[in-house]
Amino acid sequence: MKKILIINGHQKYGSSEGKLNQTLTDHMVRLLEKENHVRTTIIQNGYQIEEEHEKFLWADMVIYQTPIYWFSVPGLMKTYMDEVYAYGLFFKGANQYGRGGLLTGKKYMFSTTWNAPEKAFNDPTQFFNGESLEDAISHLHRVQEFLGMQPVKSFACYDVIKNPQIDRFVSELEAHLKQVLSF
Repeated sequence: MKKILIINGHQKYGSSEGKLNQTLTDHMVRLLEKENHVRTTIIQNGYQIEEEHEKFLWADMVIYQTPIYWFSVPGLMKTYMDEVYAYGLFFKGANQYGRGGLLTGKKYMFSTTWNAPEKAFNDPTQFFNGESLEDAISHLHRVQEFLGMQPVKSFACYDVIKNPQIDRFVSELEAHLKQVLSF
């Protein structure tokens, strides 16, 4: 059994109440807890830093369920990272910059929701100039690499405001998890 920490990084923003991110989080919990130990954090509901430290040290896998606001995570999720990712516990100094991560042997996955349509990616004539999803969130991957964690393929729901297809998003997430987590 894997030990999986799922972090819902949604932050209320304008009319975005976080229903999709909570739906995806809830679905992951129901699906994964059948054969794994699962813990969760909903950042918007608050957290205790020491408890979050314990969850990370406990987990084999961390799944970040987050909307992408202005090409990054919401401010509360960034604050969470600033407060929780502790020197001496998650990383330390090293001879080579970025190689002092202490969370080695752990994996992580980003499950993201975007207002951008899928066609904006992987096409040099579109907004992201041919960048893939992984390219567009490479700065987020770098943070996890700094901690020593290893990625599994990211997941994304696109065009979630203008074209919300909740059933499709849930189904695609389930298929993705089965592929990357091999359960």
